[in-house]
Amino acid sequence: MDMEMLQSVKAEIAGSTAYKTLADFFDADSFCEIDAFAKSGDGVCEAVAGYGTVEGLPVYAFAQNSDICGGAMSKAQAAKLKKLYKLALKTGAPVVGFYDSVGGRLAQGTELLAGCGDILNLTAKLSGAVPQISVITGTCLGTNALAAAGADFVIMTEDAKLSLDVTGANAGAACNAENGGASIIAADTDEAVQKARELLCYLPSNNLTSAPEAEALDPSPEGSCMVSKIVDGGSKFKIADSCGKTGRIRLARMGGSVVGVVRTIGKKLDEKSSEKLAKFVRFCDAFSLPVLTVVDCAGFENMAAAQRLISAYAEATTVKISVIVGKAVGSAYIALAGTGSNADAVYALPNAVISPVNVEAAAWIMAPEQMKVPVEEQSAVAEKFAEENLSAFNAAQNGYVDGIVEETELRVAVLSALDMLSGKRVPTVAKKHNTI
Repeated sequence: MDMEMLQSVKAEIAGSTAYKTLADFFDADSFCEIDAFAKSGDGVCEAVAGYGTVEGLPVYAFAQNSDICGGAMSKAQAAKLKKLYKLALKTGAPVVGFYDSVGGRLAQGTELLAGCGDILNLTAKLSGAVPQISVITGTCLGTNALAAAGADFVIMTEDAKLSLDVTGANAGAACNAENGGASIIAADTDEAVQKARELLCYLPSNNLTSAPEAEALDPSPEGSCMVSKIVDGGSKFKIADSCGKTGRIRLARMGGSVVGVVRTIGKKLDEKSSEKLAKFVRFCDAFSLPVLTVVDCAGFENMAAAQRLISAYAEATTVKISVIVGKAVGSAYIALAGTGSNADAVYALPNAVISPVNVEAAAWIMAPEQMKVPVEEQSAVAEKFAEENLSAFNAAQNGYVDGIVEETELRVAVLSALDMLSGKRVPTVAKKHNTI
């Protein structure tokens, strides 16, 4: 290749949408491209790939180049992405993929399929070893969608499409967010890039390192929910709020260190919420992020999803701290704060209620004579019974709650527990994995 042709190729790549996306994503002047002159057929490859830093943290990233053959997956693109994934596995750095493609170069037949299979194999190997983030800025269908959806977090722009169905059915961002396919929705590519940068600042580079530290900040005084009153001010990163209505997950900081936060909001956990919480707990465990569970839950709606969540908590060996702020009823207490969760520390507010069944049923079973009042008065009688007989103090007397803590003292108690548990080490049973 002569110098004139070299300059022409460089100009074509540097002027592409994909190159601009990566330049915006990485810190200024830190992006180093790999396989810049790789060819696909008679032209340049349909993706730009390389490495650089994000807020000083090393990261690998690629962007499909919709300006060249619509960003279609090809054996050349697959080879470039495979090299990127292998480097990430060797060096222990996160991978961020920006997806925007019309599909694949189907004329390449089995060679294309083999390349796609290799990519899926490598993303599976990377799972749990380094964090993976997919950013969908355009169309991502078929086999491309399999690789993108396998990431730990999926960010989609409002007009993006993600689906195994190559017709694009039910592929919109809102639909994916509702079904758990998208963790974060951004208005446009610029916002998606910034969300990816922000998210990386909460994640460790790999499963052997710690997440980036930040300055410890007092909680925001205007914070209304219990989580805002515990974690560092302005540190909550919202994830997957559209998936499930009765459970919330967050990344946040306490004392400057990253924690995963699970919060239930008083009702029974629905199936989508349970699945979302289980996946998040497994992610936190894979990367040794402490899990803070704020419990106010009446049980579960779906048995299979409940079992998967219980399994996720039971298997997790990372630091687990539970705080009961409302009701912890039956299976919800067992799964999120009791023996099933194998929590390292369990705290409760003075007005918390711990019951084997819902409050009214417990009152009818344990004190039927008290419930023989007019129907309109039964709820109040049951609540009074719960305060007297199902309080956190009773659970604490039996050793099932480690401490009764006032709301104003809760942050200090959790910070102290996190500090003491920071050196936690737990041997596990020799096996490949559970089957739940």
